[in-house]
Amino acid sequence: MYKSVVVGTDGSGTADRAVETAADLARQWGAPLHIVTGFRAGSSGMAAASGAPFVEAAADGFAREAAEQVTENASTAWGEGVDVHRHSVGGHPADAILDVADQVGADLIVVGSKGMHGARRFLGSVPNSVAHGAQCAVLIVKTD
Repeated sequence: MYKSVVVGTDGSGTADRAVETAADLARQWGAPLHIVTGFRAGSSGMAAASGAPFVEAAADGFAREAAEQVTENASTAWGEGVDVHRHSVGGHPADAILDVADQVGADLIVVGSKGMHGARRFLGSVPNSVAHGAQCAVLIVKTD
């Protein structure tokens, strides 16, 4: 049904559920799976474990390394039997996901539902931004 699947992750447990779902769908359809993490340079340590919207790190380039580790961990955990491609992209997570989806010609984007309740829903959560900006189908997995 789908020929190319993109999923976003920040390395959190809730994002893992979205990656697992995307991997299962890609496996069933024989589609490549593109795992995406957005990152930015900042002043604090890696924030992925806390579910922060970016993987943050010092300006010395660790941010990219942290994002690459997040995508590697996700592909190792869920990628068995799937053609996995990892993407660590500088920028806001929603923009990173949408950019990769456009680049690879994705026809399905999978994201978790984290941030779709409460104040973040009105401030612009990643799932809302992806759903409104996508040029293809979007699956929002209930993760919270």
